[in-house]
Amino acid sequence: MALTEKQATRPTASTPSGAWPIALAGLVALAVAMGIGRFAFTPILPMMLSDGVVDLPGASWLASANYLGYMLGAIFCTLQPWIWARLRWLPSLAYASLVRAGLLATGALTLAMAWQLPAAWPVLRLAAGITSAVVFVYTSGWCLSRLSRLGVPAMGGVIYAGPGAGIVVSGLLASGMVSLHWTAATGWLIFGVLAFGLSATVWQVLGGGNERLVPLALSAPGAPGLEPVRHGMAEVTVFALAYGLAGFGYIISATFLPVIARAALPGSAWLDLFWPLFGLGVTLGALLATRLPPGKDFRGLLAGCYVLQAAGIAASLWSPSLAGFAIGSLLLGLPFTAITFFAMQEARRLRPATAASFMGLLSATYGVGQILGPPLVALLLRHTATTGEGFTLSLEIAASTLLAGAVLFGWMVRAYPALRRGEASARV
Repeated sequence: MALTEKQATRPTASTPSGAWPIALAGLVALAVAMGIGRFAFTPILPMMLSDGVVDLPGASWLASANYLGYMLGAIFCTLQPWIWARLRWLPSLAYASLVRAGLLATGALTLAMAWQLPAAWPVLRLAAGITSAVVFVYTSGWCLSRLSRLGVPAMGGVIYAGPGAGIVVSGLLASGMVSLHWTAATGWLIFGVLAFGLSATVWQVLGGGNERLVPLALSAPGAPGLEPVRHGMAEVTVFALAYGLAGFGYIISATFLPVIARAALPGSAWLDLFWPLFGLGVTLGALLATRLPPGKDFRGLLAGCYVLQAAGIAASLWSPSLAGFAIGSLLLGLPFTAITFFAMQEARRLRPATAASFMGLLSATYGVGQILGPPLVALLLRHTATTGEGFTLSLEIAASTLLAGAVLFGWMVRAYPALRRGEASARV
């Protein structure tokens, strides 16, 4: 049954009527755009390799085409307010309508991957990346804005459980298809139909929010007597750089986890469950993020998330066993969309008047990191003695990058305090 905005869970003192349909619509939209549109490639990749339609270097470039598309889509979202402000003749954009269009495009592009024309696959993955970025940015902006107006901004974390839910579903389906010896083309067809089906369940809710997004300034966490600090270009630049490091840090595992596990544990019956386990971690982490008490400095939380992901990568390196991959998958997944949730909330604090545009810029820097990961793997595989050595070195570099990002966020907490004491009284 399709969700409607009038259909809400029983309202409580802390959850106004109408909040849950909005949050669940965002969850489903991100499950389609991210869990299927972007990450279905990961569990299908072993099937494509088995079918002989692609090799590992070719798979790396297909992944990079998708991540390049994600970056281009994010850049569009960043520049859209600037372009529309100067080209007044352009039609007004309704963000919820863009999400709807993106969901339709995701289903179509996923179905098209079943087309046995490898020369077209890079273009299809590029377009899927563009679409996923547009859906992600505008879904985030639409949901966070509307939930803030309802007085429940913390429920925004619910929407970021969507990618994890999509990863779990796509991973389990792919596992079943592998056991039945189905082809990768069949997998793409099934995922495309699934994308259309899920989109239909939230179509009506998305149709109820066609207003132009007006970003809301969120009050900075703190206590009475504290005043927000003005945020200069240096602070914003460092934050964007630190966030971009997460894109590089996770992407190698997120692209090649099933392949890496197969190389380390040949013949294991659990090989196809590490990816759904990663998705389960993503979902749990997003939901836990909504339970954090208010007043936390998001940059400190981001630093902790980076360390947790680095530990997940290290677990699979130190113990390339069933337990090591299981623990590593969970630790890598738990902070995955929590990182996005915290960063998007921080974007609204740093740039309240242009939050959607800044979210696009952050997504673009994240996309740059993602683009660099797969080609690095292809390069190292070419220059190392074995596939295992190439993946090990790639993962070591990824973990080190995440730790560097954690250090940057920790430095920002000290260099750019969210609030300063006494400034308000000093100006009286």
